[in-house]
Amino acid sequence: MAETFELKNVQSQLNSISESLSDGTFVQVRKLLHDLQPGDVALLLESSPSKTRNELWQLIDADFHGDVLEELSEDVRNGIISKMVPSSVVDALEDMDTDDLAETLSSLPDPILQSILKSMDAQDRLRAEKALSYGEDTAGFMMNTDTITLRPDVTIDVVLRYLRLKGELPENTDTLYVVNSHDNLIGTVPVTKLLTSSPDISVNEIMNEEAKTIPVNMSDSEVAGMFERYDWLSAPVIDANKTLVGRITIDDVVDIIREDAEHSMMSMAGLDDEEDTFAPVGQSTKRRSIWLGVNLVTALMAAAVSDLFEATLSQLAVLAILNTIVPSMGGVAGNQTLTLVIRGMALGHVSQSNAVWLVKKELAIGFLNGIIWATLIASVIALWKQDFMLGVVIAFAMLMNMIAAGLAGATLPIIMKRLNIDPALAGSVILTTITDVVGIFAFLGTATLFLI
Repeated sequence: MAETFELKNVQSQLNSISESLSDGTFVQVRKLLHDLQPGDVALLLESSPSKTRNELWQLIDADFHGDVLEELSEDVRNGIISKMVPSSVVDALEDMDTDDLAETLSSLPDPILQSILKSMDAQDRLRAEKALSYGEDTAGFMMNTDTITLRPDVTIDVVLRYLRLKGELPENTDTLYVVNSHDNLIGTVPVTKLLTSSPDISVNEIMNEEAKTIPVNMSDSEVAGMFERYDWLSAPVIDANKTLVGRITIDDVVDIIREDAEHSMMSMAGLDDEEDTFAPVGQSTKRRSIWLGVNLVTALMAAAVSDLFEATLSQLAVLAILNTIVPSMGGVAGNQTLTLVIRGMALGHVSQSNAVWLVKKELAIGFLNGIIWATLIASVIALWKQDFMLGVVIAFAMLMNMIAAGLAGATLPIIMKRLNIDPALAGSVILTTITDVVGIFAFLGTATLFLI
């Protein structure tokens, strides 16, 4: 319900802004944009065609450019930055958190990135280069460096006076970190405990020395899993020497979860999860053509198998009518297994210790489903075509393909993961090829042996 309201609100705002742009009342558009939150402005930009988007960006107050860029999807953000002069980009990036800065810069083409880095002052360039030094999809890449650290020997009263002098805390601060003279993390102090403890005692007396930490090189999916498992709002990030280098907050993890969900959904169709809905025709055509080319190759493989049985098809035309049933059923069954296993891997449920058991389980499900649907299809075909042997042939092919679908759906994600290939991106295409080839070969091959 909330999502429907938000979409209607965006559409209403878009209509109002489009009318104002058409009428040339740019002052009205600027006022509308100024009254919106950065996330809402970003949503408007992403929902606008390229020409309107460029006009809107020119009307947004330059002081808010950085806030809006943080909220934009990668494709849209890169398109806007590519049309800005480097000095304007530097001004927009100046106040960005480290994690947002790293994400923004890492997605830019190298010539634009180098141009922006050259335009930065020494301090900002160092901050940007350090942020980029961590590998993408790691804890170091997604962390913030805005941490508040304490010494173990100071009193609570001193800490509270320091915080009052500081005036404000970094966003989503629920814990302060205790470090030694070498900046090694030795404990944590929840803000709630700090506020409710006697001001005369030292930090050392209330700190938690067994707080869980996140290694700087941990993958972002593992980080998200830990936040889910322990219900964290924030967590400290340490390097190999146990030096505190930053923290990760729940808002960063929500972004990762959303991005992973979008990636899985879009990858199934061979699309980039950050693809701009209103990207230029040529750019979108180029991206989609690559995946369509891959699908064409796999379709030709299935057609080549059918071609092996051209003589069989010419002698018994009914086989051509029934030839799509077996591959279709196998494809659906295989994709069910594939989706389940990919989800299990994303949640951390699938490991080396239970992978074999999972494959056996899906193989058994494929066999049982094969028996059920083979019996049903054999009965239907035998009654429909008044040919008992034809029913037996298609039943055998259905059983073989269901078993193959279960086996392929369970093993493909595991094998691809070990080869560092994204199962969500390529798994569906390979699986469909397997079920098509096995289904067609089993059906037409068995028909050739027993019906011709």
